[in-house]
Amino acid sequence: MTEAVRRGRLKLLLGYAAGVGKTHQMLEEAQKLKRQGMDIVIGYFEPHDRQDTIAKTEGLDTIPRRKLVHRGSVFEEMDVEAILRRHPEICVVDEYAHTNVPGSERAKRWEDVELLLEAGIDVLTNMNVQHLESLNDQVWQFTGVRVRETIPDWVIKKADEVVMVDLPAQALMNRLKRGVVYPQEKARQAMENFFKEPTLAALRELALRQTAHEVDIRQVSEEGAEEFLPESGEKGRAPSFARVEPTDRILIHITPNPSTAALVRRGRRVADFLGADCFAVCVLPDSSLQDLPPAEQEALVKHLDFARKLQIETRILAGEDVAQVLVDFARQHRITQVFLLRPKPRAWPLAFGRNLVQQVARLAQDMQVTIVAERRRA
Repeated sequence: MTEAVRRGRLKLLLGYAAGVGKTHQMLEEAQKLKRQGMDIVIGYFEPHDRQDTIAKTEGLDTIPRRKLVHRGSVFEEMDVEAILRRHPEICVVDEYAHTNVPGSERAKRWEDVELLLEAGIDVLTNMNVQHLESLNDQVWQFTGVRVRETIPDWVIKKADEVVMVDLPAQALMNRLKRGVVYPQEKARQAMENFFKEPTLAALRELALRQTAHEVDIRQVSEEGAEEFLPESGEKGRAPSFARVEPTDRILIHITPNPSTAALVRRGRRVADFLGADCFAVCVLPDSSLQDLPPAEQEALVKHLDFARKLQIETRILAGEDVAQVLVDFARQHRITQVFLLRPKPRAWPLAFGRNLVQQVARLAQDMQVTIVAERRRA
């Protein structure tokens, strides 16, 4: 019988913007691990023409990138198969949130990293906090940029260690002005748009809060798995995470409304902070999507799939009285918080003089009903 392969350990360096030093620190750690005798390779590194960062790769084995042709252009991606054949102890992977070029076996680089971890390879990687899925609406609200490359929160929760690479916003602005992060012309454009000091300060606060949360939920247990400690050359104990039965349970109401995606993100984020179970529920007259108008059907399928992507349990329930069905389900599953979209004026039909939010609030007086308004940019 073959011995089970130990899952690799994932260390994530978290920043809040390009130029704070994530890749630089990642490569410094890689050099330190090599000096300690560890078998370490660079699986993917994006230099961005920063000579001081490129210098940090000297002496480290680098796996050549895989070339892919898309629409007549040649792109380079991480060669996962080559890394698996080489099978180092540790692999350095830059830009964890990257989207692979169409034609790749997997859509996202974090999915590539999952294969390395499953093969028992430890991974050292990095990303910025704005790529976290649950923060997408919040980041758009104060930056004006809708981040397209996102990572589901549950992926980050699986990381064994999360460390923030910090740099005060003013110091980052000074680096930009000196041309350390981008060439002068690109740096000037960046400072006129995304890289404004208030924006950077807000992103930095998000990163600090997220890192504090990630550290808080990683409680070390005495019954950890064996881990190799490079400094001592001995076997040690790795952290493990004890399952604590959640006292909070969250229910998110799924509708065709475009703002439902933001509602799902908000509910998922609150559930993560509370350590709560999370459900996403859609109520239809006969529990079937087939009889709905095509646009509504498409929207509901999209929102339910999005919830599943964030590892939220989804249900389609049948019933004419939406409020009653929601509350009955909530009681059966010991829900403590119900998340609903704020109704637009005259957008929802009234029943007995009350809209859905008012009906749920009346029926669920033993639960917390959270009404989420659509985020708008100032």
